[in-house]
Amino acid sequence: MIRNFIKIAWRNIWKNKLFSTINVISLAIGLSASFVIGLMVYYDFTFDKFHKDADLIYRITTVYSSPEGEDYNYGVSVPLIGEVKQNITGIQQSTAFFTAEPSRVMNASFSKAFNNPEKVIYAETDFFKFLDYEWIAGHSETAIDAPNKVVLTENRAKKYFPNKDYNDILGETLIYDDSVSTTVTGIVANFKQRTDFTFEEIISLETGKQSYMQDQLTDDNWNSTSSSTQFFIKLNDKKAKTTVQQQLNAVAKKNESENAVKYSSHRNFYLQPLGELHFGENYGIFDFTEYTPNKTVLVSLLWIAAFLLLLGCINFINLNTAQATQRAKEIGIRKTLGSSKKQLISQFLSETFLLTLVAALLSVGLAAGLLKVFADFIPEGLHFGLFADPLIIMFGGVLIVIISLLSGFYPALVLSSFKPVSVLKNRIVSNNSNVSLRKGLIVFQFVIAQVFIISTIAVGRQIHFLMKKDMGFKTEALTYIKTPWMDGSLQKRQVLIEKLKTIPQVESVSLGGSPPASFSIHATSVVYMDGQKEVRSDLQLLYGDDTYLNLYDIKLLAGRTVRNDTIHEYVINDTYRNILGFKTPAEAIGQVLGQGENAVPIVGVMEDFNQRSLKSKIEPMALIGDWSRKRYSQFNTIHIQWNENSSGNWSTAIAKAEEAWQTIYPESDFKMEFIDETVAKFYDKESSMTKLLNWATGLSVLISCLGLLGLVIYTTERRVKEIGVRKILGASLTQLNLLLCKDFLLLIGIAFIIAAPLAWYGLHNWLQDYAYKTTLSWWIFAISGLGIIVLALIIMSVKTITTAMKNPVESLRTE
Repeated sequence: MIRNFIKIAWRNIWKNKLFSTINVISLAIGLSASFVIGLMVYYDFTFDKFHKDADLIYRITTVYSSPEGEDYNYGVSVPLIGEVKQNITGIQQSTAFFTAEPSRVMNASFSKAFNNPEKVIYAETDFFKFLDYEWIAGHSETAIDAPNKVVLTENRAKKYFPNKDYNDILGETLIYDDSVSTTVTGIVANFKQRTDFTFEEIISLETGKQSYMQDQLTDDNWNSTSSSTQFFIKLNDKKAKTTVQQQLNAVAKKNESENAVKYSSHRNFYLQPLGELHFGENYGIFDFTEYTPNKTVLVSLLWIAAFLLLLGCINFINLNTAQATQRAKEIGIRKTLGSSKKQLISQFLSETFLLTLVAALLSVGLAAGLLKVFADFIPEGLHFGLFADPLIIMFGGVLIVIISLLSGFYPALVLSSFKPVSVLKNRIVSNNSNVSLRKGLIVFQFVIAQVFIISTIAVGRQIHFLMKKDMGFKTEALTYIKTPWMDGSLQKRQVLIEKLKTIPQVESVSLGGSPPASFSIHATSVVYMDGQKEVRSDLQLLYGDDTYLNLYDIKLLAGRTVRNDTIHEYVINDTYRNILGFKTPAEAIGQVLGQGENAVPIVGVMEDFNQRSLKSKIEPMALIGDWSRKRYSQFNTIHIQWNENSSGNWSTAIAKAEEAWQTIYPESDFKMEFIDETVAKFYDKESSMTKLLNWATGLSVLISCLGLLGLVIYTTERRVKEIGVRKILGASLTQLNLLLCKDFLLLIGIAFIIAAPLAWYGLHNWLQDYAYKTTLSWWIFAISGLGIIVLALIIMSVKTITTAMKNPVESLRTE
């Protein structure tokens, strides 16, 4: 029976090659998108699922709330660790560790240095009890139970000791930052499953107290919070979460500072589930990767995949119900010979399944191509090989069955409902409900397509607006180099600056902190009192010397720039001047922020500029010098203005800059970054969205137009006699084309009327996330509607004009 079904199904598919091809292509496009998106969702939602009692593991993070809004930090204050371990109930296990950034590590045996090792942490003794590592050499109980001990992963062990057996590596010496000596006491296997715990070097916590992190590790200040201080707990059971959170709230309240209470600035500790660690937008991940998944984006991708699949299914339903009358005689004969309705439905579903299976095989190849297209913004671990995962295979199989049922069940019901007596007497009347359904499905298809088109144009326009909008400072022909942060020597930096100034293409050089717009944030809380009022606000700090503002072409509205690198002076921005209540920039000059030893005068007011993405508004900011130089210099970045007229020689000039770097910092890697590229990174997510929308739009339009072409071909072939008669009676080619196309154009017009407000609503809400945004102009909608109508008209005319140009004698003779 099954063999017979498949044989007949294949014959019918081959008999209707054109419509079968349209169905296969439509379904293949939808399935390939679904496979790729399903793979992305599966990849991101399966991080850290393998840990024992994963649903009981939480990270404690910090949330600051104030009248200005909320701030988030994925670290905690160090005293909280002891408080939780000693006094919080409902916890069976906990561990703390501190992420570190050593500038170099030396293999003592080979006297070989490795610069800027990543994924290094200082961990408590119980770290290996909390996470279940596979031990290759050494013992978990004693691996980091004392100072000067380090455990390496197998990957890092191979890197540091390439020609040694793992057991022979035990006892070897690694020296961090030329001062902290450690002994390798263990080697663990890297986690094979997907995880955010990608640490490669786990150093005992006591060792950290000998390093540059000593102050942080021993900090007993409740109001000091660093994102490098990570604290994880494992609850006794799921019910304990509420009581633990309540205890954390009480601890936060008990240790609030007087200023926090006075200015309604509160701090709370939040339990972040392990399952949210990979997606936390407000909280970072500590694995140093640039890829940050977003649940909202993944959900949007799932909707795109669903719509593309629906469009393919709609094509199948439309084309098969439209062709139903052509198979009526076959159905009548089958019923006369004893076929039941159930058998006929099974026959038609087997045809659908066979087509879907062919489409699925084709979609696997398309999926491989899509993965390459989106390679720029998907993680390295997401590759084509994941299709061999049993769960993905199962997902694909289930999806094929669902699509077969969704696409084929209704056409099967329509085809199997014909009465054999009426069929054999040629008394088949077209069912109006089927026609109405086809029209409704066409409208739905083009609603989706036009929403995608409108969204693509609007999002592209917003991205262009963001990229072209003046940030308030110069971005062209400007680069910066971050010097080794562990090197506190300003003398080396000054020597490098002098060497850079000798390069002909260099116009000017400045020493300071981060660029005006960057991903780094330095802020402090500042109070201004004038005897009558008190203004307290958070103030972002920008570090730079007396040439910094000129180099970035940031204009002064009043006063002057900082006079000396270490003198305490503020050059505030105009936004902060407004907050302080001064009517003009000149009024702010000479005023003092803070009191007593912390009193600092305002010596200048600079023009506002955007410190971050244009999603966010301009925040209060001040340029200051290198105030904390005795303890730690903030002047760690060299900013270079290049001659714009000599851009053709920049590669040579940059090579000279690298040579100068190597003479000063031979042990460190040279990395020069362009300001305009840094600004562009603010919009990586939006750029990815644009690329996705472009593909989604193209695929949805392609599927919709393929379906439209199929229906036009069917309709035109059914009206060949009518076309011949009308042509003999004098109808022109234009009239005939309009006659055949007008019904479809009307449906596309209705689709536009529905799509326009839907797209406007979604885009309007999306734009609210941006402090600076373009407008949703009427022409965006007009171009979309007109474009899809013109495209549809061209596609339809390919068939209608060809049919209308035929000699009517041939069509009438055939009839």
